[in-house]
Amino acid sequence: MDCSVTDLSNFRADVRDQTHLGQLCGSEQRFCDRYEILKILGRGGFGITFLAKDASLPGQPLCVIKQLCPRVNDAAALQQARKRFEQEAATLSKLGSHAQIPQLLNYFETAGEFYLVQEYVRGHTLTKIVKRYGPFAEVGVKQFLKEFLPLLQYVHNNRVIHRDIKPPNLIRCRDDGRLVLIDFGAVKEQIAQVGDSSARPTSTQFVGTVGFAPPEQLASRPIYASDIYALGVTCLYLLSGKPPLEFDYEFLTGDVRWSDFVSVSDHFGTVLSKMLKVSPQERFQSVSEVIRALELEPYFDNLVHCMNIKPKPFPPTAAEESTAESYVPPMVRTATAIRDWQAKLKARRVRDRLYQPSITHSGSSYFP
Repeated sequence: MDCSVTDLSNFRADVRDQTHLGQLCGSEQRFCDRYEILKILGRGGFGITFLAKDASLPGQPLCVIKQLCPRVNDAAALQQARKRFEQEAATLSKLGSHAQIPQLLNYFETAGEFYLVQEYVRGHTLTKIVKRYGPFAEVGVKQFLKEFLPLLQYVHNNRVIHRDIKPPNLIRCRDDGRLVLIDFGAVKEQIAQVGDSSARPTSTQFVGTVGFAPPEQLASRPIYASDIYALGVTCLYLLSGKPPLEFDYEFLTGDVRWSDFVSVSDHFGTVLSKMLKVSPQERFQSVSEVIRALELEPYFDNLVHCMNIKPKPFPPTAAEESTAESYVPPMVRTATAIRDWQAKLKARRVRDRLYQPSITHSGSSYFP
């Protein structure tokens, strides 16, 4: 614990020394004569985020400023980081009207540095909630899916793959309780179909989080179902509190062996298993399929009675029991009638041979 605190202090000290916004942190000087930098929120692979106050607006609302600070040295990687940063701004601009996605407030370049300003969501990530209160019950995870799946469907309908769905990127808003998806820096908008050998990944660099990303995403060929896999892993974390790399995997299939640590109903377990299939073809292909599977659960017991299965799903009534012995199916009655007819025909032929008239040399006949 002490080591982590020390590392965090060193990280913040480095950010303050190496970035312009870090140097302004806590001072009265405003960035671009508008933003008052309050503190450092964190750092990802391509940017550092700061909590700021927009002094130019009434009430001086809080906002998040993300500065492009890629941890790369070569020019090609830097250009790729800049492209991703611009894509994040474009995606937020397109999707940010949704209540569960942070709204893009500003995007600009100054002194050769790129900055992205977005809505500040006051709350806690699902990671912090699990660490503070413990794993969710099954009903809690189902409620989470009920809130999140329509949001993911909205993202996919806009031809966007998030590629980094995980508990740290999901925030429960403290003000109104809404669930918010953050960090669109890893999004992909050009879709590669599974099995399309003619398609080539645009980059050999993996984007996402190991453990949450499925194999096709590790190969830089993400599809919509890749987000569904990451959502399934997120559900496992909510149910168990265990990071994905702590689970074992099936030797032959590569599927996560989660049933030893998570206890859920049979139906929900079936849904989770299909979300977590390593093979994309065996996984849910769309969010609507997951929603439909979850919505069927309240009616599942009734649907079982409609299936042609044995033993008989409904217990027999008194009337059925009284007539069960006397009832003979039509096909059985027909088969019995045919056998009876064949037996009568055979008996008639035997009788005809016995009583067939005999012919004498004189041509007269007689019966014995």
